[in-house]
Amino acid sequence: MNWTIVASQKLLKGKNAVVTGASRGVGKGIALVLGEAGATVFIPGRSKKNSTTSDNMPGNIDDTAEEITKRGGLGIPIYCDHSDEGSVRDAFKKISGEVRLNGIDILVNNVWGGYEGYDGEKRTDGTKFGQKFWEQNVNGRWEGMFERGVRAHMYSSIYAAPLMLEAAKKGTKGLIINTTAWAFDKYIGDFYYDIAKAAVNRLAVAQSEDLKEFGISAITLAPGWTRTERVLAANLPDLTPTESPEYIGRAVACLAANPEVAAGWAGRTMPAAEVAERFDFTDIDGRRMPAFKM
Repeated sequence: MNWTIVASQKLLKGKNAVVTGASRGVGKGIALVLGEAGATVFIPGRSKKNSTTSDNMPGNIDDTAEEITKRGGLGIPIYCDHSDEGSVRDAFKKISGEVRLNGIDILVNNVWGGYEGYDGEKRTDGTKFGQKFWEQNVNGRWEGMFERGVRAHMYSSIYAAPLMLEAAKKGTKGLIINTTAWAFDKYIGDFYYDIAKAAVNRLAVAQSEDLKEFGISAITLAPGWTRTERVLAANLPDLTPTESPEYIGRAVACLAANPEVAAGWAGRTMPAAEVAERFDFTDIDGRRMPAFKM
């Protein structure tokens, strides 16, 4: 079933999804599309309406939730600091109270702190993306990319898994999506960035091994160059090669609505463009965007 059918027939109605890092960017695009397909989408995150956001970027969990509901789904914002295990645990307790025995059908691990303090040219400590690894601040890179990236994905996966098993008991074929930056295993330009994203890519392999007996598939999905709020704020001269955050959202929705295809791709790292080819959908502007390559 392609995107048009998934959206028009609300094929994700009755499904419960959790999307981390959905105040803005790729996470928001995914959350909106899942809502458009009829899902109930929980939005755990730090950025709340009328509060300070990271690097003063626009977007917050409340606005995302409202837009999800306007599109035909149900958006539910939940405050959560994904770098704090206790906060993640509390967020999933609240989600558990909402979904009860229905459980969680879809988890999207998208939260990422590795871009905070980076203006597109240099970081707040003066270092640049791609600078030699011994010249960079290892503690700063570790905190942003591993603690608020890789480990945050692990926290969400750990606390979502029991709720996904509840859904599996009712016959649901669950789906975990980890978002990444990937260029067909080529080096992606920065020592710490490359290693952190490689760890994210391996998450799907390990998740799929532990969850396959329950009918839950995990895939790591890579968007192309995306017009996020951070990219738009950089005032780049040519955004023609970019795609919208909803392009990867359509990929996630199609995978969620076609669990037999997702199962066949379980454990893979793959571009959203490959999913677009399989399900014959385009971006919101009608273009079929190619996979990102270095």
